[in-house]
Amino acid sequence: MSLADFERFPLLFGPSPVHPLDRLSGRLGGARIWAKREDCNSGLAFGGNKTRKLEYLVPDAFAQGADTLVTIGGIQSNHTRQVAAVAARLGLKAVTVQESWVDWPDAVNDKVGNILLSRIMGAEVRLVRADFGIGFKDGWNQALDDVRAAGGTPYAIPAGASDHRLGGLGFANWAYEVEQQERELGVFFDTVVVCSVTGSTHAGMIAGFAGQDRPRRVIGIDASAKIGDTRAQVAKIARSTAELISLGRELRDDEITVLEGWAGESYGVPVQSTVDAIRLCGSLEGMIIDPVYEGKSMAGLVDLVRSGDIPAESNVLYAHLGGQPALNAYSGVFD
Repeated sequence: MSLADFERFPLLFGPSPVHPLDRLSGRLGGARIWAKREDCNSGLAFGGNKTRKLEYLVPDAFAQGADTLVTIGGIQSNHTRQVAAVAARLGLKAVTVQESWVDWPDAVNDKVGNILLSRIMGAEVRLVRADFGIGFKDGWNQALDDVRAAGGTPYAIPAGASDHRLGGLGFANWAYEVEQQERELGVFFDTVVVCSVTGSTHAGMIAGFAGQDRPRRVIGIDASAKIGDTRAQVAKIARSTAELISLGRELRDDEITVLEGWAGESYGVPVQSTVDAIRLCGSLEGMIIDPVYEGKSMAGLVDLVRSGDIPAESNVLYAHLGGQPALNAYSGVFD
């Protein structure tokens, strides 16, 4: 099957916008930087990268007769908020398992931001004590069992919609959307920078761009602080997605790049480079990024441009994946 053969339920406004970050580019003094804005891609609860993935999972949920979407993430998960929004849009129930992935002292961490929005949208929010991990977790399996025991039909969506057969399709399609926008803009993005944690956003891009004529670097910036797990997950999902969309060849190892150095010691905890990147984008571009994902991928981009690792003649596409509602739980950082 080709990518076009997979059913897709429209949840986005259309192609997410692309625009240059000229003041940021000027400050860094190297490559020209552009942003593709998944943070304003949909009218569903502020959108985000997971909404794009869910376009491909929704038809599968309908085909299975599901009445409840069941998913998992951290307390301030962008993903669980987007699943709750999609469930509301479709008239389905949602159960979100919110684990204590982040050791963060903010007193209202479990009451504001993403989790507040999920509650407003009617999701059943379950708080569970459990450490960060992108695998299949007991609390999630228990939620699925509870829905079945109550006579419901759950549809299982893993963390980030990533470790799911269809999880990479949304961003494989994103890669072709970029190709079309390049034609319209008269520019070629030789380098793409994206945050990597659960893996399917970066992996889908790799698979999608691998089917195009012009090679480009797709650089994942690890924000998990578990670089080995992230690299393995990205490679696995990229290869399975490439096979699913009939790429016709094996992905090479050099097409799968995940860099470490900006995550700090723990997932979800901003370090100084994170805060600096957030302030830099806000003060120069009025573009708001978050302390869990985008602040870390932007910190990586800044250093790669300043060091010349990304050459001065490059056009760089920064994938803004959303996540700003989480800022409400990190207000103390910006006193």
